[in-house]
Amino acid sequence: MSDTQFNRPIRVLVAKVGLDGHDRGARIIATTLRDAGMEVIYTGLRQTPEMVVNTALQEDVDAIGISILSGAHMTVFPKVMALIKQKGMDDVLLTGGGIIPADDMAELKKIGVGELFPPGTSTADIVKYITEWVHANRNF
Repeated sequence: MSDTQFNRPIRVLVAKVGLDGHDRGARIIATTLRDAGMEVIYTGLRQTPEMVVNTALQEDVDAIGISILSGAHMTVFPKVMALIKQKGMDDVLLTGGGIIPADDMAELKKIGVGELFPPGTSTADIVKYITEWVHANRNF
């Protein structure tokens, strides 16, 4: 399924939350999504959950992708999800990847976080997941 089946490109915000300064993975994902025809807003380093959700709201994104390697995923994802719900953005996908143990991934999915991708995941799988989720859940 390609972006050309939609009325407009899928808009994805890619963010690094907290003090984690390793952004190579986030940049690779941002470039991959852009190459797949999506519009990508990359927030850069050291964002707060509030900054991420406010930017997502202002930019009218379809998905938020958080790259996290710091071990703070059980704090960051629930905070971002709570802000998404608070702002009425229930139709925006929250996804991400990084160093996240499988048990924690399962817990995060229970609160509404979408698929989480560990290191080594095929970028094609990430593009496919976001595209299919947006097609199924957003009004195009």
